[in-house]
Formats: sequence, C-alpha cells, structure tokens
Amino acid sequence: MTQLGSPKICWLPLLLISALPAGAGEFTVAEQQVANMKAIFGQAESREIAPARTRIGGTIVKRFVDEGAQVKAGDVIAVVADQKLALQAQSLDGQISALISQVDNANVALQRAEDLMKKGFATKAAYDQAKTNADVLAHQLESMKAQRAVIAQQTREGEVLAPKDGRLLTIGVVPGAVVQPGEPIARVASGALYLRLSLPERHAPLLQLGAPVTVAPRVAGGPSREGKIVRIYPELDNGRVIADAEVENIDNYFVGERVRIYAPVGERKAMIAPRDAVTTRSGVDYVKLARAEGPLDVAVVFTDTADPGKIEILSGLKAGDRIVTP
Repeated sequence: MTQLGSPKICWLPLLLISALPAGAGEFTVAEQQVANMKAIFGQAESREIAPARTRIGGTIVKRFVDEGAQVKAGDVIAVVADQKLALQAQSLDGQISALISQVDNANVALQRAEDLMKKGFATKAAYDQAKTNADVLAHQLESMKAQRAVIAQQTREGEVLAPKDGRLLTIGVVPGAVVQPGEPIARVASGALYLRLSLPERHAPLLQLGAPVTVAPRVAGGPSREGKIVRIYPELDNGRVIADAEVENIDNYFVGERVRIYAPVGERKAMIAPRDAVTTRSGVDYVKLARAEGPLDVAVVFTDTADPGKIEILSGLKAGDRIVTP
C-alpha cells in the first residue's frame, strides 16, 4: 500500500506547477499614487487676431478673398473707392496741364528776355520780371503735383491690406457697402493655435505650470495629442480658473473649436496592472488570479491610463492580489 500511494505524493507538486502557463510571470497589484486627470473642455484660440481696417471712407468696390483663405501680410483683401478723390484727381490733372503750358511759355519768355538783354535791346528789370514769373509758375506746378500725389496716395489707401500672415476668419462687407475710415472689415488669425482651459476654482491650487495634458481624439479612432500647461491666469472668471495649454499639431483645428482635454489636478490612489494581463472573452475582461491551487479567471473592470502598457483596475481586484502575466 505504501508503494502504491507514494507516486501520488510525489506528483502533486508537479501538478500544481504545471497549472501555470509556461513562461508566465506574476504581478502583485498595489495601490499607487497617480495623477488625478480631470476631463474638461478647452477651446482652440489663435495667438493673435488682428483686424484689417479701412484707411479711407467710401464704398467697397471689390473683394478679393473669402473666409478661410490664407493671406500674407500686405495682401489686398478689398478695395474702397471714394468718388470725390477721383473728381479731385481729375481737376488737379487739368490744372497741372494748364500750368505746364504756362511754365513752358514763361521759360520761352525768359529765354527771349535773356537774349534781348545780352544784345542790349531789353533792360535788366525786364529780364528779372520774366525770371520771377517763370520761377513762380514752376513752384506752382510743383505744388500742384504734390497735391496730385496726395490724392494718388489716398486712392491707394483704399486698398484694405492684411495686417499679418494668417487665416482669414471673417470678412463683413460686400461690394457696394459704405465704410468709414478706420472701420474693421475683416479679422485675420495669426500665429500658432493654443487651447484655453477653464476649470472650477477648487482646482486652482492643484493646477501647475508645465503639467502635461492630453487632448482626446477629434474623431473616433483618431490620434490623441499631448501638450502642457504654459500659462495660468491670476484672476478668476466667474468662479473658474483660466489656463492656456500648448499642444502640437492642432493648426488644422477651427478657431473656437471645443475639444475634450484631460488635465491633472492633484493625485489619487489607483490600482495599476499590466495591460497584457487582461484577456477578453465574450465581451468580458478577465485576469488570471494566481493561487496555490491554480490560476483563477476573475472578471475585472478597468480604464486606460496615460501609459499604453498599463491599465487602472476599477473593480474585481484588491491590493495584494497576485495576477498572472504572459
């Protein structure tokens, strides 16, 4: 009887060892301090929004761009025309033509007076009179040309120029609209986009500069984006603390677009486990609980963490449990 029973005693440890998968390891679940990530909404904003203003009053005669267009500083957005300037320019052109003729005649008279004076047929006084007349007319012509240049400059200032490189957000005029000098007719978003965050004031002491933030995907299955808090404003707005976060690769966002952001506000305790310890069967997630009598599948509820290789166990396990890992 002793010889028949001895094999059972010898094989029992081997059976317990073989219950674990070959090459499997163990992980002891323990509570860890993790960042308390709060889900909030942020709004995409532009660093600078510059207005494009008219420089003269008049009527919009042409519009060259539409909303959403990319513009460079100095690009013409629209043209303002003032009919009075055209009439003044026409009047000055006529006066300049008349003065040019008078100046030509005065120069001819001056040359004649000089020739006669050299030959002794005219007095010095007659020559001086002719020279004075020619000089006066020449100065009048220069003054008239300067006035014409002013009108030309005012006409050129009818062009409404883009103040900066950027994207045209709005343009609020159509051809035929009457505008006043200095009136803003368009807005240009310039510079990189950033996210403006708004959190309840109870989180104000917990928010820190440089803290990492995660931007949720814009569409299902899209990539998430990482960033950091770069500015915390010292004044509360309606009981909320305002902060700015810089995030890469958001230049294609709409200005004013609201996105979901996860921002750290202090720390909390959580049970963290390796993601590869979880298996899913029939829509239920399981982990293998290591026991002396062999592994036991335990259903768990978990959520993702910032580390793609880790998960946070919400229910199903307790601190100190040992789970089997591949």
